[in-house]
Amino acid sequence: MSWIKKNALWWALGGAVVMAIVIWGTWQGVHYTSTTEFCLSCHSMRTSGDEYKTSVHFRNASGVRAECKDCHIPPGVVPTLMRKTEALNDLYHTFISPSIDSPEKFNAKRAELAQREWARMSANNSAACKSCHSYEAMDHGKQSANAAAQMTAAAAKDSNCIDCHKGIAHHKPDMSSGFRDRYKQLQQQAEKLSTATTLFSLSEKTLTATAGAPAGKALLFPATQVKVLQKEGSNVQLEVTGWRESKGRGRVLTQYMGKRIFSAVLDASLLENVKVLQTQTDPGSHQEWQQVSVTAWTSAQGLIDSIIPVWEYSDQMLQSTCSACHSTPPATRYTANGWIAGLKAMSTYYRLNPVEERTLLKYLQTHASDVSEPNK
Repeated sequence: MSWIKKNALWWALGGAVVMAIVIWGTWQGVHYTSTTEFCLSCHSMRTSGDEYKTSVHFRNASGVRAECKDCHIPPGVVPTLMRKTEALNDLYHTFISPSIDSPEKFNAKRAELAQREWARMSANNSAACKSCHSYEAMDHGKQSANAAAQMTAAAAKDSNCIDCHKGIAHHKPDMSSGFRDRYKQLQQQAEKLSTATTLFSLSEKTLTATAGAPAGKALLFPATQVKVLQKEGSNVQLEVTGWRESKGRGRVLTQYMGKRIFSAVLDASLLENVKVLQTQTDPGSHQEWQQVSVTAWTSAQGLIDSIIPVWEYSDQMLQSTCSACHSTPPATRYTANGWIAGLKAMSTYYRLNPVEERTLLKYLQTHASDVSEPNK
């Protein structure tokens, strides 16, 4: 016991030295495993590494390179250690159960990996991005007019960088599989005609004056409410109610007076079936509108008894389409008519077929800032 007391100082000094070596070694390990060389040495990182090397973060006019850690490890000792602890999961997926060790496997999980990383960045308000890019240090006079307008608004709100800057260093994933799978499920549900008399169109449908007649130019637009009058074989007779401008040929029916939310477009064969229900003047444009109903025939498939699944599918389409580039805008950002130009402005950035685009537009218009009906 006396020997221990006499050497207590040496024990303390030895313990301190060992602790310092452990701390130093641990931090050196953290530093080494955070280098780009280490990250890209893994076979599973080949795909993402090749993409990174073609990005502006790897090579640019100023010669300033953003390394892997600059984006994927938030600043600060505690956040760094927490992120490193989370990354231990990568060892399992590298050595025990490889999940992204080929380009095919990586692309299959690209959307999942991207969403996980976007969520991490969103949780800390893009702290890693802002450790290099500071709103206060930006000279908006050296930015393009559009960039200056966007960044000025972002700076005022201290916006999350990842909301608008996805795909900077790696290719953006295709987010369409989820909502398209959902649409296939709805199609299967709509193969058999519901017994309900009020139904909603799932997609575009041709309209004819008589059952089984050759299709013309008349169309029923997606997400339009109809009333079933009778069924004849594989066809049904519907009544569509909507609004049209009093002036003109009256072939386009909209869901509301004065709002370009399209319900149907008629051809000459259906104009004889139109009944005028009432006439009103739109207070906004001072134009005269007629509320009308028209009877027409179409196939029995593709009609669903509730609009809610259609809107859920549309919202999933919105989330998947917009989140690949920026945060999802609320439907109330624009008026019903304003969404026509708003969505068109983004058309070069998403990949939707014409029917999907019309469905999405109708969802946004029906939930726009100037539409307040409870069953929209």
